[in-house]
Amino acid sequence: MAWLAAGEGYEIALVEGRVAARSATGRTAGRQLKTLPKALKDHPEVDRLRRLAEWLDRHEAACIAQVDSWMVSSLPVPTELLARVWPDEAWQGALRDVAVLGDDPDEVGFLRDATASGELKVVNLDGETVRLSPRTVTLPHPVLLPDLDDVRDFAAELGIVQRVEQIHRATWHKPAETAATATEVRDYAGGVFPTRFSLAARATSLGYRVSGGYATCKVRDSGSAAEANVWIGEPYYDEETTTGALSWHDEDGRAVRLTEVGPVAWSEGMRMAAALYAGRKIEEGGDA
Repeated sequence: MAWLAAGEGYEIALVEGRVAARSATGRTAGRQLKTLPKALKDHPEVDRLRRLAEWLDRHEAACIAQVDSWMVSSLPVPTELLARVWPDEAWQGALRDVAVLGDDPDEVGFLRDATASGELKVVNLDGETVRLSPRTVTLPHPVLLPDLDDVRDFAAELGIVQRVEQIHRATWHKPAETAATATEVRDYAGGVFPTRFSLAARATSLGYRVSGGYATCKVRDSGSAAEANVWIGEPYYDEETTTGALSWHDEDGRAVRLTEVGPVAWSEGMRMAAALYAGRKIEEGGDA
């Protein structure tokens, strides 16, 4: 970003997301200062840059959240849309090196570029850069990738770092056999928290929605929407509470049998339940 004049003898700019200043006169002209001079702290241009930095942070977070939503829902994304947003650094940072699938469901590649003409450049698992022009692509959830370990090994060889947690996302596979009428999983029930508020705060800090007595996450799996729910206690209950059972509900609020829960919904529900449970109180001593 270009340096802007601010006050007498100083210039300011956004450097790595923060307002920085440098001298504009004298022997130190052009040298960036370690801290912002007191004379500039209330300068209107400094305030404007700070507000811009805050907006850029929110925009970056929104881009990452949207790409994560596409991946979790395995929704087809128009290639033309990726090409349009790619020049935006925030979008590019969220999309770069995301694993994508085009017309061939068995040919996964890591996205490296999207041209204005709607062409995608990806690195496939043979290490070759190929060009794709499908009408849409999907950003597959890792639980749907049959050779996930191979994909992870190859990504490590390439030094791939994803802004959106995809290939290294923790996954859970539904057991081959579940009770025909069962609607709950209690693997992560019983985690003790000092208060219901602390458990709800953990849920929201992890990006989950709190509604009534539940922490929830919505997933689109196999073409239909499902919502995973973990009981966290009655609202406004200010005493010790524990994590409850995990269950899933359809778009009409009906409980879904475990046998009917799709692979992505199962994995994401278990991921939420495990993440909440991980924050429980750990007892120490001989009776722990």
